[in-house]
Amino acid sequence: MNTKVEDAVERLNKILPLAERQKKLPHEIANVYQMILKSYVELGRTLNRSEIAEHVSDIDNAIDTLRSNDMVVFDNKDEPVGAYPFTMEERDHKVKVNGHTVHSMCALDALAVSPMFNVKTHIKSKCHVTGDTISIDQLDQEVLNKSENEEVHFGLNWNSAANNCCATSLCTEMIFLKDKKVADTWLSEDLDNREIFTLEEAIDFSTRFFKPLIM
Repeated sequence: MNTKVEDAVERLNKILPLAERQKKLPHEIANVYQMILKSYVELGRTLNRSEIAEHVSDIDNAIDTLRSNDMVVFDNKDEPVGAYPFTMEERDHKVKVNGHTVHSMCALDALAVSPMFNVKTHIKSKCHVTGDTISIDQLDQEVLNKSENEEVHFGLNWNSAANNCCATSLCTEMIFLKDKKVADTWLSEDLDNREIFTLEEAIDFSTRFFKPLIM
């Protein structure tokens, strides 16, 4: 096992322990959490509040539980707008899956969708520094257009995890970088808090973190 990836997964699980939190959910809420995750791939969108209410005895308690555990992001009307790795917000990372185009909260999230659901995905994103297009065809942990992405790196700023919702903090600084030169320059600007990974390492990282959420 890649020690660098193992350490990163452990560190992210301390910041956002989704798998651990999921195990502690009441069965009814754990089941609806699974349904929310799968709805992005099956429907191209999240389940809404009224759809969730059909599967739980207390919708307000279910929402409070999922929100307080930072497992699902809700708007001010208690409508779900995101569940890692997905979001209904327009972000830089678009994922085409099962005929739908959905958004991911960050670059790591985008790479997780194919391994989580064992489906082919097409990721369209951009380099955080240069704005160059990043285009990745993925099946599980394999990059199908590898020759186009041999130099692509993934970067994250651990210091950006500054509040109770990773969607609006850490996720905003988990990024694609077009090549090693750009990645090294970006890294050098904050060696204490930033870290970079090859695309292969990033896919391994995303798989180890997110795949345990699908049961």
